Order: sequence, then C-alpha cells, then structure tokens
Amino acid sequence: MKNIISVIFSLFFFVQTNGQCDKDLNMYKHFQIETKTDTINYHIYSKKPLDSISQVLIFIQGSGAFPMFKIDHDKNGMTMVSTVPFDLQTIPKEYAFVLVSKRGIPFCTKLSEEFTPPKTYYEHEGLENRAKRINIVINSILKNKFKNTKRIVVLGHSEGSDVVAKLGTLNNKITHYGYWSGGGNSQFYDFIIFVRKDIISDKITEEQGLQKIDSLFNKFNEIIQKPNSINDFWEDNTYRRWNTFSEPAIENLLKITAPIFVAIGAKDQAVPVESTYLIPIEFIRHNKTNLKFKVYPELDHGFEKELENGEFEDKWNSVFLDFLEWVNSTE
Repeated sequence: MKNIISVIFSLFFFVQTNGQCDKDLNMYKHFQIETKTDTINYHIYSKKPLDSISQVLIFIQGSGAFPMFKIDHDKNGMTMVSTVPFDLQTIPKEYAFVLVSKRGIPFCTKLSEEFTPPKTYYEHEGLENRAKRINIVINSILKNKFKNTKRIVVLGHSEGSDVVAKLGTLNNKITHYGYWSGGGNSQFYDFIIFVRKDIISDKITEEQGLQKIDSLFNKFNEIIQKPNSINDFWEDNTYRRWNTFSEPAIENLLKITAPIFVAIGAKDQAVPVESTYLIPIEFIRHNKTNLKFKVYPELDHGFEKELENGEFEDKWNSVFLDFLEWVNSTE
C-alpha cells in the first residue's frame, strides 16, 4: 500500500524545464546520461562548487508518474507542489544533493496543466530498472564529478526504500543507506496485514476480512499471470509495477554490508509497521550488526504528526537530522 500515499512525497524532474521552472528552481543544475537504450536525467543541488564536494546524498522518491515540482504564479505569488520533502537549508554544505528522474517524467511542470505520463514510463517502470538507472548515475558522478568523495549516502522513501535495498545489491561504493517508510516483506503482504488490523480493531467482521483477503489473493494471482501488463491497473499502478515491486525487500537488505538506517512511523497509513519489524528480526537472526532501526511513535508515512486540531506538523527534517547524526557517527 505504500504507493498510495507515497505519491505525495515523490519527486518531479526534467532537464528541458520551462522558463518559469528554470527561474524558480535555479538552485538545481541539470545533467544527462545517454546510454544505448535510455536517457537518464539527474539534478544536483550544492552549496559549494561541485569539484569541491566531499560527500554525496542521493534521494530516491516513492511511486507515481509525477513531476518533482509543479509551479504556478498568480496575483498572490507563487504556488509550488513538490514531492521533494526537504528543506534544502538542512543539506550540509559538504554534500551534493542528487535527484534522479524517472524515465519520461519531467523535473518541473505548471501546476495548472495536467501532466500525462508517456507510454515509455509504464513500459520501463520496475524495481530493477529504477535501481539500475540510479546505479548508472552513481558510477558516472563518481567518475566525472566527485572524484574524492568521502561518503556516498542513498536515502529512499516509500517505494524508494525498495529501490535502495535493490541498489545495495548492485553498487559497493555506497557507504550509508537510508530505508524510510518501507516494509520488510513483499508489498502484497502489507495489504493482508491491514485487513487483519481492521478485523482486530472491529472495523470489519472476521467474515468480511476473510472475503477481502480471498479477493486480494485472486488479484495477486492475476497480477503474476500478467507480469508485464501496462494496460491493466490496480491501486493506480500497472500490473507490471506491482509484479516487480512484489519482491521482498528483506532479501536485498540482508545482502548489504554497509550501515543501514531504517525509519518508520508507528502511525504509517501506507506501510504497516508490523511489516517493517521483520527487518530487525531477520538481521538478528542472521547475526548482522549493520542496522539502525528506529520507530517514530507519533509520525505517519510522510513523517508528519497529527495535531489535536486535525492539522499535521511536518517532522521530516527532524528525522533527516537524526539520520545525518547517525551517518556522521557511523563508518
């Protein structure tokens, strides 16, 4: 279920930005890598010249075919919707902050104009493809832009957490991993947990729950029987996407030897915290000690806290500062 909520926190990218985007987001520099089969666009924010950078932070957003930024201007000023939930002032000056576009998805568009994802996005959407594209960017920037880098930190949120885990099986140059708001098991399993939680809390009866679970099993089987379909959708994603992201993240996390910081909000409404608890259990069972596991009691999927008046207080940067402190204390 992480895909449903994570679109709010996904990123919007694009090399051929319109003029307004260039003006409003001129803190980012845009780059492109051409391969035989793909054009990969990536974007860098840095407070220092790139040739003086000693540390790199790569953020991997969640699911959805959404531009990273949507901007409009009117008489009241600028309105911006972004799925990059960072206050850029919290990025240390030693770091370059790197974003990698999804295939065919722009960096920035107008908020007032509807964006229709190109067919190529759906044709190539998948766990391994996302990880491979980011791996290419990492290898390229280390070779051509940041040759004396002390740390390569990757941080993935929601669907991006699955990508981080997969990326850890491809690249041994990464020094620190952030795995945020992601479960340990297959994403399919998360749907079952939520149904069981509804039964336990008396929101539905046992009989209703079993019917829902049987329906989910049928849907999962249908997806697996059409693993490459981009014409069939479920929960706003193609069967192709669901099939590739059904891979249990724990299988990839256990292969990583560098330090990993797992963060989850206890009130996550897209990923059941029960699923994430599988991660420390499996690390203990395999006698692995490279895990930092932290549950934030009052926070949700996007690390927000619901207040008594029904509004939400953004705690993303607080979690990020915890993460940076951990990175600095962990070699």
